[in-house]
Amino acid sequence: MRKALILAVTLLVLGGGALFYAVRAARVAPAQEAAFDLARPGQVVVRDHASGFVRGSRTRCERFATAAGTGVCLVTEVAKTYAVVVDRTMKQTRRLHIAGIPSRARVSPTGRMISWTVFVTGDSYNKGGFSTWTGILDNRTGYAITNMEEIPLTKDGRRYHSADVNYWGVTFADDDNRFYATVSTRGRTYLVEGDYGRWRARVLRENAECPSLSPDGRRLVFKKLMPGGQWRLHGLDLASMKETPLAEPAHIDDQAAWLDDRTVMYAKGPDVWAVPADGTGAPRLLVANASSPTAVR
Repeated sequence: MRKALILAVTLLVLGGGALFYAVRAARVAPAQEAAFDLARPGQVVVRDHASGFVRGSRTRCERFATAAGTGVCLVTEVAKTYAVVVDRTMKQTRRLHIAGIPSRARVSPTGRMISWTVFVTGDSYNKGGFSTWTGILDNRTGYAITNMEEIPLTKDGRRYHSADVNYWGVTFADDDNRFYATVSTRGRTYLVEGDYGRWRARVLRENAECPSLSPDGRRLVFKKLMPGGQWRLHGLDLASMKETPLAEPAHIDDQAAWLDDRTVMYAKGPDVWAVPADGTGAPRLLVANASSPTAVR
């Protein structure tokens, strides 16, 4: 069962904290390339917007994410899409054939759980439009779920069933079990909390997409559809469920990531920007000509 989702133009592209982050240069000498290490703390790993390479490496990806020395590269080769798992030196350790156009990628803080979202066509109910498939891989056991749409969902205290249920944008907690994601059904989108071990999910709130969990596991940042059709970044305190609009006024269509405990980063146009996660301050350019940012801790 898959929910129709028409690709918009925005989907074609996809003041910091106390910690300083160094960004690798787009062009490096062979000696520097040999020393490339995804697990080196204090860096922001990005995908070069122009070339598609993960900066500092010779690996080309359409989406990339990393944590704890493990990376996932979504790449399309000869009309086929793959989720390629790499180690800290960018050496391939797993390669999964997945269907569709790369959209989102995430790795859990421990490096064990890997998720991706792709856009697909051909669902019988979507009349030729696009849908999303979201997969989850346990990189320790090798067990993969290529499309999580069958996960039992609870909404308003009851088990929810619909032919158009559709997931995207997973983010993991550091226990490799709790996760958050977007679910879309009957023309509405919802933030859901999932339990991987028990394989179930429940709706938390409406109109929240592409969540990203903070390093301390207490807050989410997501994009919210505003009147007029603009997507704006918002923060959510999970204890109080208090929602705060961030100081980025622009339309954002990206799954944000956390630069540190107080700052989020995201793709805006061809660049990566950062803004405080508490609604204060102002956006600032973080990395020019880049996307898919990950802060290595």
